[in-house]
Amino acid sequence: MYAVLVTGGKQYRVEAGTTLEVERLAGEPGASVTFDRVLMIGDGDAVTIGTPVVNGASVVGTVLGDAQGPKLVIFKFKQKVKYRRRTGHRQSLTRVRIDAIHPTAAVAEAAPRRARAAGAKAVEAKPKPKPRAKRPTTPKAEE
Repeated sequence: MYAVLVTGGKQYRVEAGTTLEVERLAGEPGASVTFDRVLMIGDGDAVTIGTPVVNGASVVGTVLGDAQGPKLVIFKFKQKVKYRRRTGHRQSLTRVRIDAIHPTAAVAEAAPRRARAAGAKAVEAKPKPKPRAKRPTTPKAEE
């Protein structure tokens, strides 16, 4: 079974036992963390896609510790004026091990999507107005 979850503005495809490096999360090493924003759950051929999230589904993980991303060098330069600035940045990350994926009962049954109501009225499109005619220009004087 696998799931696609959202944390820190990024999407991750996870399975039980996988290790992730996600944006910094509050929590000590060994603490449990729950991800509630699950976009999709797949189990073999049965795939459930949320709208936008799967209701009641969650992914449980354990915080392994903090880490830092690779060093990014920011170099500002203006020619002819001896302006050079060099700075760096390392993103703060948290390592998380995925322990379990908890789907809802509806996900396990893989219920079909609800059909649109038969009595729903279709919205009629308004006709577009015709474009206005351009004003005639005065002819240029001939010499």
